[in-house]
Amino acid sequence: MITQYLHHIRFDWPWVLWLLLLVPLWARWAWRRRRRRQSSFKHTHLAWVPARRNWRSRLAATPLVLQALAMASLLVALAKPAHYEAIEITNGDGIDIVLCLDVSGSMLAGDFLPNRLSASLDVARRFVEGRKGDRIGLVIFSGQSLALCPLTSDREAVLQQLQQVEYGQLEDGTSIGTGLASAVARLKPAKTASRVIILLTDGEDTGGFLFPDAAKQLAMQYGMKVYTIGVGSNGLAPMPYQTDRGVEMRQEQVTIDEPLLTDIANSTGGRYFRATNKNALDSIYTAIDRLEKSNVQSRIFNKRTDEYEPWVGAAIVLLLLSVLLEVTVFKIVG
Repeated sequence: MITQYLHHIRFDWPWVLWLLLLVPLWARWAWRRRRRRQSSFKHTHLAWVPARRNWRSRLAATPLVLQALAMASLLVALAKPAHYEAIEITNGDGIDIVLCLDVSGSMLAGDFLPNRLSASLDVARRFVEGRKGDRIGLVIFSGQSLALCPLTSDREAVLQQLQQVEYGQLEDGTSIGTGLASAVARLKPAKTASRVIILLTDGEDTGGFLFPDAAKQLAMQYGMKVYTIGVGSNGLAPMPYQTDRGVEMRQEQVTIDEPLLTDIANSTGGRYFRATNKNALDSIYTAIDRLEKSNVQSRIFNKRTDEYEPWVGAAIVLLLLSVLLEVTVFKIVG
């Protein structure tokens, strides 16, 4: 907790902190002076009493320790500690974007390292991190669809949801129409001028709740632009299969319905992209990032909050406690 506190604290007069080195020297001088006073008192008044050590004598330095801590607290306060918080102010209109990602079994193919799904999620995370000022939502689909994250400007919330995406969350299949319709439903309430869907899949539509053409018509009706991405290498790709001996990789023909994805993109004003490896996929997201520039300007300023009050308060409490102990428990009678 202390480390976290100091991580956000800056001192306006840090040179004052060097005076903390004098505190132990003062404490040593004060302790010797106190011992001389006590020795003088014992010599003149109690020389005949045998020396006995009890809890009071063992804790005799407590008031002095409290005074040293109080002095250190005052020096920290004099160094003018302050909490600086970087606040980002954005102005202008952002873009509402829904990521619509295929999580079917074929996304575990090994033509992308480590597989298509992991590579797609990794690239999507970098895309989200760079979209400052935009609202982003997340939909996944296979045989069914699931909206994992509503439109939000909280990029950390989207990144956390992306981190949790994995195969097996939905019934297997590739229902492109269902996934697209779910993304349209996420974007429909948005009032922004630019509403974009990025639909990523590696296969052909296998049917589902809604046909792809019907989902495309919905996107067109509400003025949503759809960028489609076909993921998969050319020719054969290693596909995982569960056998009695465990999971085995078998070479299988890559089949992506490129005419369908091209039609969805062209009909809605978007573009179709083909990613044959992770680098190509990264370049595609970069291209989309350039095409969909939001009219958002950000300005960062530091908010300063004084933090000397707790140190002054601690010094006062420590001094009062030391005085109280000196006039009661550790009082020298003479």
